[in-house]
Amino acid sequence: MNHDKFQAAALKKDITPPLGTLINGEFQSRYANKIHDPLYAKSLVLQDEDTTLVFVVVDICAMQKDFLDEVKSDIQRAAGIPKSHVLISATHTHSAGAVTDLLLGHADFTYRKKLHGILVDLVVETLPRLKPARIAFGAVDAPEHVLCRRYRMSSAYKPFNPVTGGYDLVKTNPFGDEEHIVERNSVPDTQLAYLAIKGLDDAWIGLLANYSLHYVGDAERGTISADYFGVFADCLQQEWAGSDGFVAMLTNGTSGEINIWDFMNSNRYPTGMHQKSALIGKDLADKVLQDIPNLHWEEDPVLNVLYEELPVELRKPSESELASAKQIVMDTDYEHIVLDQEGYRQIYAREQVLLAEFPDRVDFYIQSFRIGSGIIGGLGGEFFAETGLALKAAAPAGKYFTICLANDYVGYVPPAHEIALGGYETWRCRTSFLEEAAEEKIRNVLLKQIESHRG
Repeated sequence: MNHDKFQAAALKKDITPPLGTLINGEFQSRYANKIHDPLYAKSLVLQDEDTTLVFVVVDICAMQKDFLDEVKSDIQRAAGIPKSHVLISATHTHSAGAVTDLLLGHADFTYRKKLHGILVDLVVETLPRLKPARIAFGAVDAPEHVLCRRYRMSSAYKPFNPVTGGYDLVKTNPFGDEEHIVERNSVPDTQLAYLAIKGLDDAWIGLLANYSLHYVGDAERGTISADYFGVFADCLQQEWAGSDGFVAMLTNGTSGEINIWDFMNSNRYPTGMHQKSALIGKDLADKVLQDIPNLHWEEDPVLNVLYEELPVELRKPSESELASAKQIVMDTDYEHIVLDQEGYRQIYAREQVLLAEFPDRVDFYIQSFRIGSGIIGGLGGEFFAETGLALKAAAPAGKYFTICLANDYVGYVPPAHEIALGGYETWRCRTSFLEEAAEEKIRNVLLKQIESHRG
């Protein structure tokens, strides 16, 4: 049997933005005045006789399809790989350069142009490094670091909704209101899943991991950092430093309502800058290292792609809501906004005005790769743990994960019953605008893809 038909390669490039560049991921723009650790774009290419699959993982908060479609078009021109076979995802660190507008956090178009070129070059330069390889899927449980951030509160507490002006049934991140907490609202996906890749010469090529923890965010406002995603990768790089060209990468799973801020036990982590990220990243890397001896390697994995562009309707303001929002915008000085209840109302009024200019329908990209006995899905938003757990239940045990913030960024895509409860993730805006039924429609398409891959 010829074991050389399956090949793999990995590569990384530094994408650290210069001091002064814009940072987004919060309600307002920030500017880089300190670089704590470098940022990278990392590639993994898998190829058999008929198919080439490309993963690109970028240390950035979010990338939308207007940017990524242009990158993929240039990749196809340069390397002949169609966009359906290329998955480009953001780790979702909130301490990186900005290539898209998020609330009042604005894009840095100089950095955006530079990043475009780096991503295309990254893929093109990875292809000559392909060599005969084998793969293995692994999964370990890591429940310590994933917590639902949406809480049901006591009847005495009224969570304000800046879009409707009314009150929600849940509160996201109840800073200062911990005494009103009744219970967390959902169950996280606690699995740390990964795809390991070695050459037939037993040298490590890459490791593509997935964990459903939003980000840690223990950096000062103006700091550039890859967050715990970078720590995880660095720990594995150090462990296998002898494997020339080895690249480790950690992707964001279904973490839309999951973070690490424990409002019910606030003393469980160190509080110094970057200490929590370092602890979590190292702990996750250690879990993978302990699991590696249990892997079952596949030398001739079959590769396949399923891809669909699903039309999805948008939630948009009514005429009366839009009129009210326009009046608020006309009355607001956004240069001196204060992040209090009135400030959030002003921010979300602007969002309604801008959202009204969107089309009534968008095409949502749904992608899945079969790699031997395992499957990896890609979705372009922030999905809740419920979605990821439902997809894993339909897939081969321990051999499936969903990479979110992939190929696009439409913001949060909560299940319909979560939208009914309200909370930050559901507030209608340019980072949460798909129709109430969108999550179910998208999940059903990906479930069918998983079934088809398994069949």
